[in-house]
Amino acid sequence: MKNALIALLGSTMLAAPAFAQDAEPAAESPASEASYGGQSGPDMSLEAMTPEDEAVNVGLAGQDPANIARYLLASGAGSVSISPDGEMLAFRWDVTGEPQLWSLPISGGQPQQLTFGNGITFFSWSPDSETLIYGADNDGNEQESYYRSAADGSSEALVLAAVEGGFRAFGDFGADGETIAFASTERNQQDFDIYTADLSTGETTRLYEGTFGFFAHDISPDGTKLIVSETVGEDSDNLYLLDIESREITTLAKPDPRANHTNGGFAWLPDSSGFYFASNEDREFSAITHYDVASGEMSVVKEADYDLGGIELCGKAGAYMVYTENVDGFDTLHIDRDGEDAGLDTSFLPEGQYQASCSMESSKLAIRASGWRTPGDVYVMDLDTGDHTQVFASNYAGLDPERLVRPESVRMMARDGVELQGLLYLPDDTSRTEDGPPPVIFFVHGGPTGQSVASFDPVVQYHLDRGLAVFEPNVRGSTGFGRTYVTLDDQKKRRDSVRDLIDMLAALDEDGRVDTSRAAVVGGSYGGYMVNAVLALYPDAFDAGASLFGVGNWVTALQVASPGLKASDRIEYGDIREQEWIDYYTENSPVTLADQIKVPVLYSHGVQDPRIDIYETEIMVKTLRENGIETPYVRIPDEGHGWRKLKNQLFYFRRQAEFLEEQLMGDDAAE
Repeated sequence: MKNALIALLGSTMLAAPAFAQDAEPAAESPASEASYGGQSGPDMSLEAMTPEDEAVNVGLAGQDPANIARYLLASGAGSVSISPDGEMLAFRWDVTGEPQLWSLPISGGQPQQLTFGNGITFFSWSPDSETLIYGADNDGNEQESYYRSAADGSSEALVLAAVEGGFRAFGDFGADGETIAFASTERNQQDFDIYTADLSTGETTRLYEGTFGFFAHDISPDGTKLIVSETVGEDSDNLYLLDIESREITTLAKPDPRANHTNGGFAWLPDSSGFYFASNEDREFSAITHYDVASGEMSVVKEADYDLGGIELCGKAGAYMVYTENVDGFDTLHIDRDGEDAGLDTSFLPEGQYQASCSMESSKLAIRASGWRTPGDVYVMDLDTGDHTQVFASNYAGLDPERLVRPESVRMMARDGVELQGLLYLPDDTSRTEDGPPPVIFFVHGGPTGQSVASFDPVVQYHLDRGLAVFEPNVRGSTGFGRTYVTLDDQKKRRDSVRDLIDMLAALDEDGRVDTSRAAVVGGSYGGYMVNAVLALYPDAFDAGASLFGVGNWVTALQVASPGLKASDRIEYGDIREQEWIDYYTENSPVTLADQIKVPVLYSHGVQDPRIDIYETEIMVKTLRENGIETPYVRIPDEGHGWRKLKNQLFYFRRQAEFLEEQLMGDDAAE
C-alpha cells in the first residue's frame, strides 16, 4: 500500500521496542463468547493497575539522568506523503497525545493540524491534491470509519461509516478521485473481500469475494486495474491483478515455496503498462522486479545481498526510482535515474530508517528519517539539482541528542549452527552507575516476522541513560535476513526461536560487555508470548519479565484471533481447527508450562484489543498469582493492541521502568 498507510498487522502505538503482532482450553476460555477477534471483556475481579489522571513529573530539561517522561515526550513526524501536485506534505504526528494528521508546505513552514479526534489509523492523498482520506477507529478496536478532509483542514466529512465486524484495510484512490479500493471483512466478519466505494455517495461494491486474507493495493493510473494480494503466512503472499470493470482476476505469482511480493510497495508506470515491486521469489532477499501487463512477464531489475524495498517512481514519466536497502536494521537510500545511479548525495540524512514519498508532477522528494538519534525528521530534496532542505525537525523535549546511544549489530551462532543477529546498546561511561558490566534487558520484537531496527526508541534510550544495557534480538523467524531464516520458526519449530534467546544470552555472556547474571526480557504481542515462553521453558535464564498483550494459551488465541491474523496464522502456527494442533498447543502453550515460571513478571493489556484477547494475559496473571509469583498487572480500558495515547504511555512505561530496574538494580531503581 502507498501513501503513508499503517500496515494491517503493524501498530500505531509507541512501544519499547517496536512490538508488532501477534492444555485443553481452560474453563474460562473466551472462545465461545468472543466476537470479531476476541474482546471477551476483562475479568474485573483481578487486581490491576489502571491509568488515571495524575500529576506527571517530567523533571527538568538537561537533568541527568533525564526523567522517563522526557523520552516519551520526544517526538517527530510519522509516515509522510507528498501531494500528487508536489506542493504539500501530509504526515502523522502524535504531539497532541494521539496520532493526528498534519500538513506542511513542501517549502517548509508552520505545520497545520487537520484532525482533532480519537486519532487516525492511515491517510492518503486524493489525485487532485485537494483532499485526503483518513481512517479512525474506536480506542484501538481496528473497526475503522473513513473520513475525507480538505487539504487545508477547512472541512471534513464521514464518507464510509464503520460496520460492526468490518475490519478494513485501505488500498488506493482511483484516478477519478471519487473511487477508493479497500479490503473488508464486513460480509461475514472473517474473510477479507475486495471492495470499491464511491465517496460521493458512500455506495460500496464488492469486486471479489475472498477467503481468509485478500487485500487491495495500488490502482493503475488509468483506473482499470487493481493489484491484489493474498496472505500466505505472516511473511508471504500471492499476487494478483484484478480488472475493476470485468472483475476478472489474473494470478501473477503463487509460488511454492512461498514468497513475499508486497512489503516493498508498488509503483505503477505512468502509462499503466506495468509496475515495480520487491519480491524474494526464487531468491533469499527481495529484489526490485518489473511486471509487464501486456506480456505478463516479470524481470528482476535491481538485486543486492540484502532486502530492497520502499519503491517510489518520481519526476516526469517516473524517470527516478527511489528505494531502500535494509542492512541489519540500518537503511541505505538509493536514487536511480533511467536505471543508473543518479549520483545524488544523501549523506545529510541521519542514520536509521527511511521512508520516501514523491510525485510524478514534481522533482521534489520527501524523506522521513527515523533513527536511534532521530524521532522523525523530514527532508525535501530536488532530484534534478540535488539540493535539499530540512522542513521538519524532531522535538527532543529537553533531551541532549548527543547523549543518545547508537546500537551495534552483533551476530552469533545458535547451538544448531544457525547464525543469529541482534542490536546491542551499551550505556556510555557517563551513564554507568557502577563498576563492571551493566545489567541487560532483552527487548523482543513482535510479528513474529518483525525486525528490530535502528529506529528511535524512547524507553530503550531511557534505560541506557540509567546505566542499563539493551539487546534487541532478531531470532529465527525475523524478517531482513533472508527467506529461509523467516521460515525457521514455523509451526512445530517455534520452540527453536525461543531457544535462540538463551543462545544469545550465552553469547553475550561470553562477549563480556554485559552482566548476563542480571537480565530481564520484555516483549509485546508475539514478543509477549516469547516472554511467557522463555520464562517457562528456561526458568533460570532471566531474572524478570514484562509481557505486553501476549499469548498465554495458543488454543484460545488462535481460535478467537482477529480476521487479519486468522488469514496468516495457518501457515505460521498450524490450523487450529484440526485436532493435531489443538493437542500440540494444549501441551506447548505458556499457561500449561506456567508452573515453571519462578521470577516476577509484569503483565499489561488493552481492553479493546482485537488481535489478542485480554483473556490471554489474564489467564497468565491468575495462574502465576496462584503459584505465589509476583505478578503486577496493568489493564488499560481505552486501548487496543498497543498504547496509542500519550497519557497511557506515560502511565505504563514509567511503571515498566520502575519494575525492571527494581528487579535488576535494587536500590538504584528508577525514581
